[in-house]
Amino acid sequence: MRLICLTLLIIRGITDSRSEQYEVVGPAGPVLAVAGEDVILHCSVKPNISVEDMRVEWFRLDLRDSLVHLYDDHVDRNTDQSQSYRGRTGLNHQELQRGDASLKLSSVRVSDEGLYKCYIQSKSWSDDATVNVSVEAVGRPPVITVDGFDHSGGLHLQCESEAWYPEPDLEWLNNEGVSLSSETTEKHRNTDGFRVKHTITVHERDSKIHCRFKLKHHMLETLMITTSNMFNSWRTSVIMISVFVVLGVITGILIAVFAHKYKGKMLVFFLFFFLFCANKAVWG
Repeated sequence: MRLICLTLLIIRGITDSRSEQYEVVGPAGPVLAVAGEDVILHCSVKPNISVEDMRVEWFRLDLRDSLVHLYDDHVDRNTDQSQSYRGRTGLNHQELQRGDASLKLSSVRVSDEGLYKCYIQSKSWSDDATVNVSVEAVGRPPVITVDGFDHSGGLHLQCESEAWYPEPDLEWLNNEGVSLSSETTEKHRNTDGFRVKHTITVHERDSKIHCRFKLKHHMLETLMITTSNMFNSWRTSVIMISVFVVLGVITGILIAVFAHKYKGKMLVFFLFFFLFCANKAVWG
């Protein structure tokens, strides 16, 4: 009996020692993915052994409905796969022979950001590795629009872009490359990322205005060239408004004086004018 027990202990020790030889290895650091592109989440067994006969499971650690991809009994079994990953995941079955269980994730979305676990299980051992996926979404090219003038003749400019993730940095630059301070900022978050709008006031000396959206690894920029005509239109508008105000005041005074002097005649005139307008409206 002692001999049997000793034999079992030896066999178990040999099995455990063999099991401890293998480990599942993932990336050393976070994996950066770009929205709309494909990404490979690396996962393999070291030393290399075939995992064709093993269970390979990818799932999210930060989601309840977390199954990303399941390989078991030599086939992919994604019946219970999370809906958001349907048709977007795959393992290279030829690489499974070399111990590589890396996952290809296609058409990356902002919602794919998070912690993933690669779990590999054989009949005698199991191990896992965690993969941290960070997603960047490069938004649409920024657009600069004119939003009127201030009281001193400064030109209000708005720069807007959307579908960025994470929230981008925005920088205004003048024609000399000097950074300008934004006055107001509006930002909104939705499923596609961030929509950001910045406002700035420029003056005639700033002939070239750059609006630049930046992420850690990406940048988009647009340019507006301001002309003297833009500022002249403001001056013309101010002059025209001033003229109309003055003419309005003078006209009001004349009407008041005329009405006071010719009360009866003014009443007949306005009555005739009212009947004329009403007849015009009815008969065209």
